[in-house]
Formats: sequence, C-alpha cells, structure tokens
Amino acid sequence: MKEYKVVSWKMKLSGNNKHLEDTLNNYAKQGWVLKDVAENTMRIIFERDKNR
Repeated sequence: MKEYKVVSWKMKLSGNNKHLEDTLNNYAKQGWVLKDVAENTMRIIFERDKNR
C-alpha cells in the first residue's frame, strides 16, 4: 500500500533552486519519492510505501 504527501510550494525572492533542493532532499531522507510537480497549483506530490 502507498501513502502520499502533498506539499504547497512557496516561491522565495531569491535562492529558489537551493530551497527546492533542500526540500526534496529532506523528504527523501524520510523515504518520500517525488511523484509529480503540479506547476499550475505550485504543489509537490510525494509517494512512499505505507508499511515500511
């Protein structure tokens, strides 16, 4: 079984790439895998196994 997490992305005035990398890496450390980026709604969708 899978579980999902939806994160709302907020743009900063500067350093957006570094901020995005840090966010992705922090979720990856928790076992989350990037599933999709919904550009129109500024949301990042992650997926992982629920029973890990």
